[in-house]
This record gives sequence, structure tokens and C-alpha cells, in this order.
Amino acid sequence: MTQSPGPMASRSRPTAYVETSVVSYLTARPSRDVVVAGRQAVTREWWARASRRFHLVHSSVVVEEARGGDPVAAAARLAALDAVTLLPVTGDATRVVRTLLAENAVPRQAEPDAYHIAIAAANRVDYLVTWNLRHIANAVMRGRIAAACQARGLQPPVICLPSELMEEVADDAP
Repeated sequence: MTQSPGPMASRSRPTAYVETSVVSYLTARPSRDVVVAGRQAVTREWWARASRRFHLVHSSVVVEEARGGDPVAAAARLAALDAVTLLPVTGDATRVVRTLLAENAVPRQAEPDAYHIAIAAANRVDYLVTWNLRHIANAVMRGRIAAACQARGLQPPVICLPSELMEEVADDAP
């Protein structure tokens, strides 16, 4: 994992924070569940092109979550993160976590999810890519998440699914 020198403000490509669920879908054994299999396929397609379009980043929270569970699966998740830049957990991020939890933008039992959002915001990441529809990519919570980040003087990242970052660019586009 490469270490980030600081906020992502000076870069040529947009940044995308890869949340743990994305790495989990990427490296999991093929599922028989049609919804899960579809997410796996989308994630693999997105991942194959993402590093050309985005500067991929993650955090120590992703690493900690990726280490859990089956050791073989954990090793695959950690290997996928090797080429992804590790962001710092800053004081700004910690303050945003407290605000996210205090404002019920993220439930207390989902504190790691608050860290994903806060670390991305504090490091000025453009997109937070996730399959976590419960606490992160949730239409009901997005407004509260944005307000909590803005209350700390930070812009929230655009929270999205991998499928939302897969637009095709026409060969003849200007």
C-alpha cells in the first residue's frame, strides 16, 4: 500500500475511496445468489478500469475490516488493496466522525462506516465507492451525512455504487 502525502487536492485524476464492501465483492468466490453475483460482476468490471480513471484510496479502517473473517479471503482482500493509496486518519476526520454519530447521520453501531465517510471528506476525496446501502449509500442518510461534513467545514464525497462510476465515453467525444 502506498501512503498518501496528505489531502487529495492536487491531482490530475479524481479520487475514489474504496470502501471495504467493494473489495469484498471484488475478491469473493462467485455467488449463486443472482443479486450478489451481479454486484460481483459489476465490481470486477469497475475495478478493471478504475485505476486508469481514478486515483484509488482507502484507509486503515478498510484494512482492519478486510483482515476479518476467513484467512484466505482476508489475504485476497488485502492483496487487492496493495496498489491502493492509504489515507491518513486526521483530526478533521475524527471530528467529523463525532458529528456524524451525534447527528445520527450514521448509527453508533456503524462507527466504522462513519470513519469511511469522514476520512474521505477530510482528505478531500471526490467519490466514496461502496456497496453498503444500509449506512453509507442510503438516500435517507445522504442529506444528514452532507450536513455533518459541512458543519465541520468539509465537502462530503459523492457517495456512489461502482455501477454509478462506469459511464462509457464515446470514441468520438470531444
